[in-house]
Amino acid sequence: MKRSKILIVGSGRLGSSIAAKLSVKDNYVVIIDKDINSFRKLDEEFGGYDIVGDATDLQVLENEVLIREVNEVIITTDSDNVNLFIAHICFYIYDVPHIYVRLNDNDKGVLLNNTTIKPIYPFSLSFDDYMKKRKENGNHENSNY
Repeated sequence: MKRSKILIVGSGRLGSSIAAKLSVKDNYVVIIDKDINSFRKLDEEFGGYDIVGDATDLQVLENEVLIREVNEVIITTDSDNVNLFIAHICFYIYDVPHIYVRLNDNDKGVLLNNTTIKPIYPFSLSFDDYMKKRKENGNHENSNY
């Protein structure tokens, strides 16, 4: 069976934004969240499927999400520990080819060693974006960055 589905775990601002953008580009997108109210953050343009459920539950992943058809997982809940747990389930149990996990604590990235799981660090992205904008505006003086 060919994997073609994208799974987003967590329908907060980041997860719902990614889900909407990917679904508009004709991807088969499924988003899962434990809280039905989280789906109100989904943009009107979202053309995928939403599932109320717990992504840490293997039966939910297998029977509702159909995880074995998933090619890419983006994990964006607000808990680093939950995100790491789900990422490892996807990697070690279901052999999902592409896994991205949001981590607020940069130090937890070491827990992804020896995997192909890619971390997303909101702090680093914000800091790098700030430094880029600062440089574009010519603010180089007294900068030791």
